[in-house]
Amino acid sequence: MGPATNEWVRYYSALIEFMGLALGPDYEIALHDVKRKQIVAIANGHVSGRSIGAPPTSLAMQIIAEKSYLSQSWKLNYRGVSEDGKVLRCSTFFIKDERGELVGMICINFDDSRYRELSEKVFALCHPNDYVSRNISIQQAPLPLTLAESGDQETFYNSIAAATDDAFRAVMNTTGVSSDRLTQGEKLRIIQLLDERGVFMLKGATQAVAQRLSCSQATMYRYLSKINQEKAAKTEPG
Repeated sequence: MGPATNEWVRYYSALIEFMGLALGPDYEIALHDVKRKQIVAIANGHVSGRSIGAPPTSLAMQIIAEKSYLSQSWKLNYRGVSEDGKVLRCSTFFIKDERGELVGMICINFDDSRYRELSEKVFALCHPNDYVSRNISIQQAPLPLTLAESGDQETFYNSIAAATDDAFRAVMNTTGVSSDRLTQGEKLRIIQLLDERGVFMLKGATQAVAQRLSCSQATMYRYLSKINQEKAAKTEPG
């Protein structure tokens, strides 16, 4: 993309404001700067509880780490969970430069909870409450099967610390071992899993993980160097 970073951010920020006003308060529109790893513009942030400066979601970090944006221009209708536990319908558009590298993302997160609540109230006007509770169930519309079955779901964070803590807990839950009893090999595997989630793109994540694994930052950098060498070897031709 030709314009300097600040120019494209200004350009898309106006679009974010327009979309937020046009779509209404149930649609959150967020602009992510991939280089800075944070939200740089947001409309209707009350939907997810985030504001400018919030880090990428769990799924956004994984998309950046895996570079899945290289083969697609957007990602539609996946599930997100807001700060207060509401399920959101999410879609993301990838902003790329002239080389096809990701520079930003426009994320649309829709909260349809008040429409479902309104539907329930309308049914209650037509029937006695006990009839509604026994015979009528208003459920959230399911996502398309191909997407709902894919396991794609993102969690929204308002701080880097929250993002790092959540990813660390999720990975530790797969080991069944407390962090103070991990072997060197287990620590390496945990760091590898966190790297696959894109956690180390976040500022301060390396230090935070080092503290949780009770190892020095120098040791962390050795682990990460080994992981990067293995990844480079896998991508070498032949």
